[in-house]
Amino acid sequence: MKLCHIVPSLEERHGGPSRSVLALSGALARVGHEVELLATDAYQPREATVGTLRTHVFQRDWPQAICPSRGLRRAVAASDAEVIHHHSLWLRTLHYAHDRARTGGAKLVLSPRGMMSAWAWHHRGWKKKLARAFLHPGALEAVDGWHVTSPEEEAEVRALGFTQPVCVAPNGVDRPADAEIAAARAHWRAACPAVAERPVALFYSRFHVKKRVLELIDLWLERAPHDWLLLLVGIPQDYTAEELETYAMRNSAGGRVRAFSGEGHPAPYAIASLFVLPSHTENFGLVIAEAMAHGVPALVTDTTPWRELNRGRGWCVPWARYAEALVEATAQGPAALHALGAGAQEWVLREYAWENSALALAEFYRRLPAPHR
Repeated sequence: MKLCHIVPSLEERHGGPSRSVLALSGALARVGHEVELLATDAYQPREATVGTLRTHVFQRDWPQAICPSRGLRRAVAASDAEVIHHHSLWLRTLHYAHDRARTGGAKLVLSPRGMMSAWAWHHRGWKKKLARAFLHPGALEAVDGWHVTSPEEEAEVRALGFTQPVCVAPNGVDRPADAEIAAARAHWRAACPAVAERPVALFYSRFHVKKRVLELIDLWLERAPHDWLLLLVGIPQDYTAEELETYAMRNSAGGRVRAFSGEGHPAPYAIASLFVLPSHTENFGLVIAEAMAHGVPALVTDTTPWRELNRGRGWCVPWARYAEALVEATAQGPAALHALGAGAQEWVLREYAWENSALALAEFYRRLPAPHR
């Protein structure tokens, strides 16, 4: 099949979808499909071809916050793909995908990428109502099929009244190379020498209110053992690393919390004993899978789709029980945490291969009925 995947941005600062959409497109190409991946960027238009995957990043026009792009619009309009698959909502690029499907007869598939959870749908809901009315009018109703990354996300789509077919195809994860692990460990030990001296609980995600990062700092200072370090690494959004460090210091952190921007730096899983992510909501939480792929057990909230962690692979608990679970997790000795991480690693690498998701999604594309517009 000829497939056209569209994501508003591949920039690191936009979090998991920037990596996962590229990886999914590559996996679809490896299992035999011709894939074009289209995106926008503020500063670096570029293109690349790897096998049957062609990536083209176009200049983003003004106003950049809604990702308009004349170049991407023209490329989508000219595409001869059988399936137009757009990732994310509330941005102008979805209008281009909808318009091409409507006028050219392609099947339109949409991945909400966590944007249809109750928390996300209502957070700044007035902006989303405007986007639905003016940025991509009629697009959600015109979708031929939805791609979600968990059964929980499928339930969110259904709860909003959408009845089109849904494919559950989770994100994948790869085993990290030994050289990659060694380089990341050396980098973070140089940047923060304390990580070589103390057990580390790692938060690695966007610094966004959705992630409960301030609440995590408060909880850490109140309940975590003093010999552990909470390392916050992320992409600045609602908070910067400096603001988080100031917040922690103001609350008498005493060196128990450190915060760093993750932009341009390797992922810090290699120095972690425990991964922590108390999000309000995650449709998948790629960083959770990546942590496990590095052999790090995770403690997450049950508003992420990772209840399987409770089968001896980590902790997935309600926010109301997060403090209790944090105390339990940090009370584990190094050997116990290592054993949990090893089991989680074996499981996630077996169950979450990119090719599995690519094959499931390709079959979904084939089975979607031809659109009648």
